[in-house]
Amino acid sequence: MTTTYRSAWLDDDLDALRELARSFFAKELTPNIDKFIEQHHVDRDFWTKAGALGLLCASIPEEYGGGGGTFAHEAVLIEEQAKAFDTAWGATLHSGIVAHYLLHYGTEEQKRQWLPKMASGEVVGAIAMTEPGTGSDLQNVKTKAIRDGDEYVVNGSKTFITNGSQADLIIVVAKTDTSAGASGISLILVEADRPGFRRGRVLDKVGQKGQDTSELFFEDVRIPVANLLGTQEGQGFIQLMQQLPQERLIIAVGSVAAMEAALEVTLRYTKERHAFGKPVFAFQNTKFKLAEVATEARVARVFLDDCIVRHLRGELDIPTVAMAKWWTTDRAASVADECLQLHGGYGYMSEYPISRMWTDNRVQKIYGGTNEIMKEIIARSL
Repeated sequence: MTTTYRSAWLDDDLDALRELARSFFAKELTPNIDKFIEQHHVDRDFWTKAGALGLLCASIPEEYGGGGGTFAHEAVLIEEQAKAFDTAWGATLHSGIVAHYLLHYGTEEQKRQWLPKMASGEVVGAIAMTEPGTGSDLQNVKTKAIRDGDEYVVNGSKTFITNGSQADLIIVVAKTDTSAGASGISLILVEADRPGFRRGRVLDKVGQKGQDTSELFFEDVRIPVANLLGTQEGQGFIQLMQQLPQERLIIAVGSVAAMEAALEVTLRYTKERHAFGKPVFAFQNTKFKLAEVATEARVARVFLDDCIVRHLRGELDIPTVAMAKWWTTDRAASVADECLQLHGGYGYMSEYPISRMWTDNRVQKIYGGTNEIMKEIIARSL
């Protein structure tokens, strides 16, 4: 697709990072996508290969082993992974979310212990919020971390946890004060080798089958009080609310990149595929549908770029990022559906990237806070 549009936040450094990521994905990811889908996780050495190239924790300061970049660096990596039609590798959560909880709230000792290993790929990170009976209602989590001397005893279960089967370090949302609501929530660092911690099955999902989304169980897991994230108990809910906007912006980045990738692959297919003696693209319905998709993608891109620029300046507000999350994920699902339709029967075949995009992107409207929750957040600001 020919376009003169270029995001205002891009620069030469980000262009170079994009080329590095694109080359890495072409060599290490694309040839292995089917394998990752079949085994429900990426190979463990995929993480260390990416870490060696500086593709992990790009927005974490160099003093903690990161790339010293900004959210823009994470955005470029998210875009390139989306354009490689991959959802198996959980680096977006690892680098853009888990690492930032440590960076913003961890003690100096915690940051120096974990962030360099996360940047190298030696340690894979996860965050355990959702429970079998608690989705978006984080104030009512049932997992407990009860203090016993110099330790916390953690009991509970979590589900839908990205990187769940491979994570070495899990940030667990737990109640340290069971008599309180939001003020009783804390974030606790749990290492995967702790006695009493076990992983459940990798969940069988409609899409994102290469991602090791798992159940996690904590049965009298004892961890040092020093594993509390932050300087005092009861700060977990505030920490979550402060970091969720970046998580939602990350989802929006992936959604817009997916829209652009769907458009690109569908343009190529409709121009190469013939029906009734001419390219599918030559039919008016095809051209009009793709014109609509191109417009939707551009509108979403411009809105997203504005959000990224605001976020880089520290000015992105919660209602606006909620708008971006719900709008882009909703439009991405619609675009994927339109593009699959233009592929005809081949669009429903698993080996075609558009079919994976169609199933993989559906969950974007659910996680990171459902789109219904996003509208509630927006409505409160009106």
